[in-house]
Amino acid sequence: MVIKNSLQSQAYDTLKEQILSNILTPGVLYSETKISKELGISRTPMREALQCLSQDGYITIIPSRGFKIRQLSKESMRESIQIRCAIEGFCVHLIASQPSEKRCQKLLKDMERSLARQKKALASPASRSSFIEEDHRFHLLLVHYADNDEFNHLFQRLMYMIHLTTSNALSIEGRVQATFEEHQELYNCLKSEDGDKAYRILIAHLLMPLNMDIL
Repeated sequence: MVIKNSLQSQAYDTLKEQILSNILTPGVLYSETKISKELGISRTPMREALQCLSQDGYITIIPSRGFKIRQLSKESMRESIQIRCAIEGFCVHLIASQPSEKRCQKLLKDMERSLARQKKALASPASRSSFIEEDHRFHLLLVHYADNDEFNHLFQRLMYMIHLTTSNALSIEGRVQATFEEHQELYNCLKSEDGDKAYRILIAHLLMPLNMDIL
């Protein structure tokens, strides 16, 4: 996603927030012209913002008609999780193979700080959204370690599906605590340089939503 100007950025951020806060409803066909008027933004930056939202996986553009918010289905969830397993699994193996690298040591410290923020979010039942945000940051630490632009692009394209999957999975009683414990175990394995176990924990962690009745 490349933001070209402030109006495009404003439209992108506003629509993204409306999508994430469920102000815009999946399944509804929205008019580009009507949304432009409601936000007081001309059609050119609105059209560019919609293209970026489409590239980032938030919407599906219907040519000459408008756009729809993407919905989570079993197929889209399965596909996004499989892609995550491929990317994050590679990253975990890479991290485990470079224990003495300064970058690896910095990553472990960043993961530790993320775990502390997750634990703090656990203490407040009303802060599930904060935990979800920190969950995303934790996994992005793994992805960004590879320093691979294609990985970053693919992961960005999956972010909305990841958000929907995570939100649904963490609504199941006990799943937030279990997620934190799995993150902690993954960190412990990487710190102790047990790459094979870290990989197994990661894959089981990512595949968990497919074994849960969340749709």
